[in-house]
Amino acid sequence: MPGPSPVWTPPHFWALALERSADYARAGVPALPVVAGREETKRRILRYSLLLVMSSALPWALGYAGAVYAAAAALLGIAFLGLAIKVRTTVEGPRARQLFAFSIFYLFALFASLPVDQAVRSERVASAEVETAAALNTVSR
Repeated sequence: MPGPSPVWTPPHFWALALERSADYARAGVPALPVVAGREETKRRILRYSLLLVMSSALPWALGYAGAVYAAAAALLGIAFLGLAIKVRTTVEGPRARQLFAFSIFYLFALFASLPVDQAVRSERVASAEVETAAALNTVSR
C-alpha cells in the first residue's frame, strides 16, 4: 500500500539532526545540518513535510482507506505542517525537538487509524448486508 513512510524519515531525522548538529560535527558524521547548514535543512524539512502530508492522503485517495483514516491524515498533517513551518521560521529554540517528537506520534497515530478505519468500514458493510438480507427475506415471503 502506498503511504507516508519513505517521506516521513527525512523530516523526522533532520529535526533531530538540527538539535544535535554540534554532536554530528564533532563526530564527523555528515548529517544535513553539518554539510548544508541549518537554513537549508529547515527548507528541506518543510518541503518533505509537504510531501509527507500529500503522500499520507494516498491510501484514502486510492480507495485503500476511508473517512476515519482521511480525517486522521488531515488533522495530523495540519499539525505536522504547522510544526514544520515553525521550525522553518524560528531562529533557535525547541521547535525542531517538538517536530521530532511529534513525528513519532504522527506515524503511530496515522497507522493506528488504519485498523480503526477498517473496523468502521467493515461494520458498515456488515450492517448493509444484514439490511439487504432482511429486505430480500421480506420480498420472498
